Amino acid sequence: MTFADGIWQQIFSFENYGELLVLVRNSLIAGAALGLIGGLAGIFVIMRDLPFAVHGISELSFAGASAALLLGTNIVAGSIVGSLLAAAVIALLGTRARDRNSAIGILMPFGLGLGVLFLALYKGRAANKFGLLTGQIVAVDTPRTAWLLGTSAVVLAALVVMWRPLTFASADPDVAAARGVPVRGLSFAFMIVLGLAVALSVQVVGALLVLTLVVTPAAAASRVTASPVLLPLLSVVFAVASIEGGILLALGSSIPISPYVTTISFGIYVVCRFAGTYRARRWGSRTAAPQPA
Repeated sequence: MTFADGIWQQIFSFENYGELLVLVRNSLIAGAALGLIGGLAGIFVIMRDLPFAVHGISELSFAGASAALLLGTNIVAGSIVGSLLAAAVIALLGTRARDRNSAIGILMPFGLGLGVLFLALYKGRAANKFGLLTGQIVAVDTPRTAWLLGTSAVVLAALVVMWRPLTFASADPDVAAARGVPVRGLSFAFMIVLGLAVALSVQVVGALLVLTLVVTPAAAASRVTASPVLLPLLSVVFAVASIEGGILLALGSSIPISPYVTTISFGIYVVCRFAGTYRARRWGSRTAAPQPA
């Protein structure tokens, strides 16, 4: 076997695939739920220019999960606590974009440093440490799946309730405030919901690459449509396709799940970007064509 063949076999190997598929049943269920909430929350992340905030929250989520791993408690609960703390701090201190980004820039290294400290003190399996950073498809057991599904239901319900006023406040906050929409309250509430969504996403794709689930699908969808119906629908479809496809591909290899999820998600974005550019040029050429007399 050549070196190239060995590398390829590590990336794609489908020996005993049917038997291994049973091991990721919980991960597939959790992945569908995370794709749903990640795709929906991502719409407002793009509208409100919050990708940097997602990364900042994920670092504190990683610290919370690492602390829970060290203490031997529920990792999902620890991740959620870390995310909610970060989301609350960003919401309270970041009234303006400059202030928000400064707060995030302070939180990110602090959270990452805490997470590294907790993992260094943890003497258990190295795979558990690595999984918090890059994702681990077989780590989603039944109790953790119940936590993920329950919290996903809370996030989904909150998004449904806030959807219309939050869309208004995100598109034009000044006009929304003048119409009596509680812009500040909605902003804080969404940051809390975003914190929950990030904490859940960390459980599957890891803390370092959570942007690929919460940001990239919505960014891809926004390249091909501005419809208030199609935009969230496509964002969810792209997110679910990325995470489920990543899980199924990673199952047959020794590589963590995150490279597969990020590659699929990035590929979808590239296709959508080219499609959006082509459509814009074609539409521009039509409008620029001379009209018959």
